[in-house]
This record gives sequence, C-alpha cells and structure tokens, in this order.
Amino acid sequence: MIIRKYRPEDIEQMITIWNEIVEEGIAFPQEELLDNGTGEAFFSSQSYCGVAVDENERVSGLYILHPNNVGRCGHICNASYAVASSFRGKHIGEALVKDCMQRAKENGFGILQFNAVVETNIHARHLYERLGFKQLGVIPGGFRMKDGHYENICPYYIVL
Repeated sequence: MIIRKYRPEDIEQMITIWNEIVEEGIAFPQEELLDNGTGEAFFSSQSYCGVAVDENERVSGLYILHPNNVGRCGHICNASYAVASSFRGKHIGEALVKDCMQRAKENGFGILQFNAVVETNIHARHLYERLGFKQLGVIPGGFRMKDGHYENICPYYIVL
C-alpha cells in the first residue's frame, strides 16, 4: 500500500468510500451522498486529498485536508479520513493520518485540528492520542447519530 495524491481516475472509488462513511451515520457530519459531479467538485476543492492504494491502484482509504478557518486562523487545518469497511483494521487509517500531517506542513499549516471526533469512535481517538494529538474537551451532544440520538464530540489538535 502507498499513500499518494488522488488522481481523477480515483474519484469513483473515493466517492464509494466517502458515501459508505456518510451512510453509516456515525462519524462524518455530512448527510448528503456524493455523486460523480458533486464528488469531483468536493475533492478538487480541498487543499489536498490523499489516497491509500494497492499495487492494482485499488483505493482502500482517503483523506481530505483543508483550512479550518480563514485569516488570522488560516494556519489551522482540518482533515477527515475514510477507510473502506473491507480494509479496516489494517493500519490504513494510521498511514493516512501520518501522511496528512506531513502534507499539512508542506501546505503551510501549523496546527491540525479535528472539530468533531465522536466520543464513541474509540479507534480513531486512540490513534490520534497515540500520534500525539491532544483532546481539547468534550462538547455534550454535539453529534447527531444516524438513529437520531446525540453523542458527545471531542475536539483534538496537534502542533505540526
């Protein structure tokens, strides 16, 4: 597996993986699924998109990187990660986060912040903490799950 910048020919697989996370309704705030048009526009609007691919160029995971804010806070970036369910548990997420941290530095960002890590997403939280991210606190009921109940969210950050 390698992590590289996405290419136009990756978009269909990226949309499939992204939509899988959105449909699960337990991690991403988005509720609308991407199609070919909206997916291409969405991924091309990011500061950087990385994909995990195997030797056959099959995409198993991806991330998006973009500013978290503008102006005086424009040095803070945000990212989202998605790994296809059939590839989870193989440390692809960790490789994506590490690559993202490097690409964030290369893109001039000084801090990587996650605004809405769902408290029950223990695998992501353990990964972030192992990589040195600090939790900023807890926002009670900050995320509406697919079934309608609310879970706490835990913002995280790391100085790059």
